[in-house]
Amino acid sequence: MTFDAKQFLSSVSTSPGVYRMLDEEQNTLYVGKAKRLKARLASYFRGQLNTKTQAMVARIADIQITVTRSETEALLLEQTLIKELRPPYNILLRDDKSYPFVFVTDRHPYPALEYKRARQRRDDGRYLGPYPSSGAVKESLTLMQKIFRIRNCEDSVFAHRSRPCLQYQIQRCSAPCVDYISEEEYRRDVEHAVMCLEGKSEHVTQLLTQEMEVASQALNFEEAARLRDQIQQLRQLQQRQFVDNESGDADVFALAQRPGALGISILSVRDGRLLGARHHTPKNDLDLPPEMLLTEVVSQYYFGQPHNVPGEVITSLPLEDSTLIADALSQQAGKKVRVASQVRGHRAQWQHLAMTNAEQQLASQLANKTQLTQRFEALQKALGLEKLPERLECFDISHSQGEATVASCVVFDHQGPRKSDYRHFRIEGIAAGDDYAAMQQALTRRLKRVKSGEAVAPDILIVDGGKGQLNMARGVLNDLSVTNIILLGVAKGTTRKAGLETLFLETSDNPLPLDPASPALHLIQHIRDESHRFAIAGHRAARDKARRTSTLQDIPGIGPKRRRELLRFFGGLQGVQKASRDELARVPGINAALAESIYTALNG
Repeated sequence: MTFDAKQFLSSVSTSPGVYRMLDEEQNTLYVGKAKRLKARLASYFRGQLNTKTQAMVARIADIQITVTRSETEALLLEQTLIKELRPPYNILLRDDKSYPFVFVTDRHPYPALEYKRARQRRDDGRYLGPYPSSGAVKESLTLMQKIFRIRNCEDSVFAHRSRPCLQYQIQRCSAPCVDYISEEEYRRDVEHAVMCLEGKSEHVTQLLTQEMEVASQALNFEEAARLRDQIQQLRQLQQRQFVDNESGDADVFALAQRPGALGISILSVRDGRLLGARHHTPKNDLDLPPEMLLTEVVSQYYFGQPHNVPGEVITSLPLEDSTLIADALSQQAGKKVRVASQVRGHRAQWQHLAMTNAEQQLASQLANKTQLTQRFEALQKALGLEKLPERLECFDISHSQGEATVASCVVFDHQGPRKSDYRHFRIEGIAAGDDYAAMQQALTRRLKRVKSGEAVAPDILIVDGGKGQLNMARGVLNDLSVTNIILLGVAKGTTRKAGLETLFLETSDNPLPLDPASPALHLIQHIRDESHRFAIAGHRAARDKARRTSTLQDIPGIGPKRRRELLRFFGGLQGVQKASRDELARVPGINAALAESIYTALNG
């Protein structure tokens, strides 16, 4: 039975609320929220939808709605239902059954710092955390045990020791098991360790400094030396953990996405200390845009699972409902919570670090051998090849209005990017901005080496640029009589959006249709994007080198050393060009007469 959208929409409320899309078996396909239910649901049946959303809409047999008093209430109900129903088309984060804590028991005279997983804190001791990952807990424990010599043995082992163990010998434990330290002194060390884990290491350092001075005045130099070593270790710890010695509590979300792959990294910062990161690779079954996708992840992270809410949530992209999420988080946490993507200073450093982690996670995902094999197999099937292709090469051109034109050649095999075989081609002797001539020159230089046997031939040669570049590449192959290489052209779609490319096989009149979800297309997009990145990197290096040397090297008296000093002092050629005569004369090795020559040469 076909779902009658028109009749359904005629009676839908305009209030905020939550909707559930159901299939014929009454299984939930998707759960969503809306500020105005009628307008949001109408968009599924009237707007232009991507292929994946159309596939979901085609399965709808019924829609159930729940009207709420506010959009915030709708957000909370939406995440509760997602967690309970686990709909196939929603973004789903793995729901941890327990969270890692540092645990200190209150039922032992000499408590250890323990790694413990728990769903929530109990009344059997102190729980510090939760931490973002087990690795973060274990690293913190190792540092605290090393600095404060806290025991790490089991209670059963502790109770039956008659002499110190190896940990005491290597100065990792103060041997409370054989009464080498009093209960009061040991508990003070434990308290100092706990304070450090709570972000109060600077206060602990001050306390230890006072104790060291007291020990030194009492001529207890051995104790003073031990405290000095603890202070030095704490200083090293602070340098590793603090960003610009700034304070702040924040969770930092970063999203990295490429065709067929998605990575989310979440960094936890408490009291200015980076506690660690956790990574997620959710499925984007509705092909949501990055901003909406990140909004879904942040919502589910806090409202679908009981995570501690910090004072600030920083995202790599602006969230669609940032004000709504901030209000809901503030309500849940009982304090003001800020949600922001435009940040500066140390917060921008946290954001950059989260993005680096997300990109690294994504690179690892793309380099997964199983996934690569699946992509190569899909490409073999799409092209109708008898055997699996071994080597792919992709060429691209980059320049700035014809300046410093560079061609790139990147190589993929079954292990992924083969960076040792990447090549840049400096293009010379062509008209500025003539991409066809640049591609012809790069391919000719490359394929001549293939024909002579100096270089390995690719199974598939990919050119980025559409029909014109494909025809150019076909001409080079014919002129050099190079055969047994499959030629593939990639033309960007009208919106230049990934998944809407047009592919041409061998000739410009032979399009190759591939589904946007095809692993074969994802492989082609990956190598195309990598060739584009590598071409831009080569172009920028060539352009910057030319700009650094062409102007200054022609000035009498300016050799490589003075040129280097000028560029370093002013941060680049632009800074040198803006400098006055007096500022130029302040550069080491530049006297007043030479400063006058430089100023005249650059400014006339």
